[in-house]
Amino acid sequence: MRHVLRAVVLALLLSVPAAAAGPVQFTFNAPVDRAWDRTMAVLKVLGWDIDRSDQSIGIIVTGSRRLDGDNFGVYEKALRHRLQLNLRRATDTRTTISIERSVFKRERILFVDKDEPITDPRTDTEKSILDAIGKAL
Repeated sequence: MRHVLRAVVLALLLSVPAAAAGPVQFTFNAPVDRAWDRTMAVLKVLGWDIDRSDQSIGIIVTGSRRLDGDNFGVYEKALRHRLQLNLRRATDTRTTISIERSVFKRERILFVDKDEPITDPRTDTEKSILDAIGKAL
């Protein structure tokens, strides 16, 4: 009976898809206003375009960047990624910054984009950006 129960539990665990990696976060010794200014500056220096930002709620969304593929203007077939950064006040002198990266396949035909989300467990990009923000603070 125990072997059957173990086999059922193992089968259930193997059939459940792996969860996507959550946001990567770090708490810095800097007030939220200074962390916001430095984060925006670091993103611009690293070549990220800012798509949306709202300092009152502490959110920054970058434009997407091509990881792989081709872009011919009216036609594109590429793998792209975009970042969402959330800045939260931990204390008066500490700020928590979390970065969530979304990866997707984009196919564009005659200016109509079709995006398909992809699960990517790698967190190298998020960690390198948090390192750069830490050095700037």
